[in-house]
Amino acid sequence: MTTADRPRGRVSARVRILLWLLLVMTVALASVATTTRSILLRDVDQRVNELLVQEAGEFTNLQEEGVDPETGRPFTEPARLLTVFLQRQNADVHEELIGLVGRPGQSPRWLRQQREIAVALPLYKDADAQQEIFDSPSSSGTLERPSGEIRWAKVEVARYGAAANAAFVVAFHPAGEQERADEVFRVLLAISGVALLMTTGIAWVVAGRILKPVRLVRSAAAQLTEQDLTRRIPVQGRDDVAALAETFNAMLDRLERAFAAQREFVDDAGHELRTPITIVRGHLELMGDDPAEREETVRLVTDELDRMSRIVEDLLLLAKAERPDFVSPEPVQLAELTADVYVKARTLGDRDWQLAEVADLEAELDPQRITQAMVQLAQNAVQHTTAGQTIRIGSRADGASIELYVVDSGPGVQPQDTEVIFERFRRGTARRGARGSGAGLGLSIVRAIAEAHGGRVRLHPTEGGGATFVLTLEEARA
Repeated sequence: MTTADRPRGRVSARVRILLWLLLVMTVALASVATTTRSILLRDVDQRVNELLVQEAGEFTNLQEEGVDPETGRPFTEPARLLTVFLQRQNADVHEELIGLVGRPGQSPRWLRQQREIAVALPLYKDADAQQEIFDSPSSSGTLERPSGEIRWAKVEVARYGAAANAAFVVAFHPAGEQERADEVFRVLLAISGVALLMTTGIAWVVAGRILKPVRLVRSAAAQLTEQDLTRRIPVQGRDDVAALAETFNAMLDRLERAFAAQREFVDDAGHELRTPITIVRGHLELMGDDPAEREETVRLVTDELDRMSRIVEDLLLLAKAERPDFVSPEPVQLAELTADVYVKARTLGDRDWQLAEVADLEAELDPQRITQAMVQLAQNAVQHTTAGQTIRIGSRADGASIELYVVDSGPGVQPQDTEVIFERFRRGTARRGARGSGAGLGLSIVRAIAEAHGGRVRLHPTEGGGATFVLTLEEARA
């Protein structure tokens, strides 16, 4: 089936697999990138908080326990305390350490480290931000400014005698750290895009290789016709797709056998029924008004119609042999079955019937089909023997299998006819006795019944002359 032959609006399995894979990959990669950004931003917040707490704690510790290095005594001036602390600290590039002596609005004195900070608008240049921080009753907080976010912490300096109020402020500008997290996020998105492109190409190739047997199955199904059922799918590997190909091939085998059986049935029926139909038509066309002639014609026509009926029944039976329900195995006592066959066979003709031996065991088989096969073998033996000749029927165990047999003392079978006689409408190149009324389907039916039981039918000469037919059932022994 080509792309043009595919029904409109139908998306191929290959495209659907690719789309689902891309969807899953996109969601997964986007989740990874977003989660990574969230983790990085959380780490930035945590580091900023730790830094603010650390700086505020160090200043508080110096205020409470530190001494002036010049005097060796506790600090008495807030300005001196702030100056010493700022000299000792090494601030981050996004961090500001600022001291204030005197409240804003009263000519306050600002103290800071003499170093540049990597932000657009430092806190020491933003008077409004300073005012808001120093006037805030809180010891920490966040300030949103046009230049970016400011995270800060404040420690008020206790009064030293009559000195003015003072405070220490540590401020951090997290925009730089957040920008690095965003940069990592963008890099991950770019890598994810490349990964998606590579995945698309690889998935397209891999999906094509995986679905190749499926396409072959579809192509084979589209090309199958009643006249050509020989196409098979090449099986590679041991995965589910290979199992699908094997199952499809097995289905084709069954279809081929079914169509072959159907064609064989039609051919056989047409071949075998043509002759009796011709005979019936010829006699009816030539039938005159003489009562004796009419009676003879009716007898001949009736005989041919009976033969046609038997042929049709036999052909239908052989056609059913391909169905799984052709036999219905059940536990059967082989000795009782053998005895029943012997009793039924004795009515087939005036022969020296003998029950040779019986196997005293239980077997899993279809008693009706096995009886049908054995009676057919007995009928075959009757047709090729004369009155008074011996026919023996029996059963025996042979290891894990069982055997049922019919032995006659007739003329036997020519070696070249050993396999031929089991084919439909074949009686061999040399007949062993007078011609019977059958159509050559009896032994074909026997073979079909044996094979349906997982066994086979064998023929070998009888000692002293004659033929021995043996039904061997390999898995029937219970």
